[in-house]
Amino acid sequence: MSKPNLNAYTTGDLINLSSAFKLIAVACLLITSAITVSAQRKPTEATRPVVVMSAQSLDDLKQKLQPGNKTEELIDSAGMQLRVAIQHEKSKTGAAAELHDASDDVYYVLEGSATLVLGGKLDAPKEVEPGEWRSPRIIDGKTYEITKSDLVVVPRGTPHQRSTANKDFTMILIKIYAEPLKPGAPKPTSLSQKP
Repeated sequence: MSKPNLNAYTTGDLINLSSAFKLIAVACLLITSAITVSAQRKPTEATRPVVVMSAQSLDDLKQKLQPGNKTEELIDSAGMQLRVAIQHEKSKTGAAAELHDASDDVYYVLEGSATLVLGGKLDAPKEVEPGEWRSPRIIDGKTYEITKSDLVVVPRGTPHQRSTANKDFTMILIKIYAEPLKPGAPKPTSLSQKP
């Protein structure tokens, strides 16, 4: 039996063979690392306590907000991608139409009724904060009357405007943001408390 003649390989052949062995070694190392990491991976842990609010505590908060046009945060949203507030409006007219580039709104009506205009296009929109648009009115939107127990989802990029003229209205507002809120960041203008 003859031994292989290593002198028969060219320098290029040896370099290619060496590169192939290195590539195989790196692939084995990556596979081993991936298996080790996946074996060490654990579920995330809660970063904050859960929030459970009884019907009584929500009723108490609703009473606190009346009779004015006020908003009260229900949770500390710093570091989260959502904001939860309870909002009360009475005979509020002239509210600007809004559009949010990076947040969705969810309304759940607790009491009363309101008129919403959804969809269409903002008339002469002005950017009041980055990604927050306001306009005096909506063109070609659809009008809805919402009442107690109604749920409304307004996806980002959807013009929306609410009126409570001659009405008393309370809702839970949930805003879902594209990015987590920064601790200490100012409240968006649409959630600021108004007298």
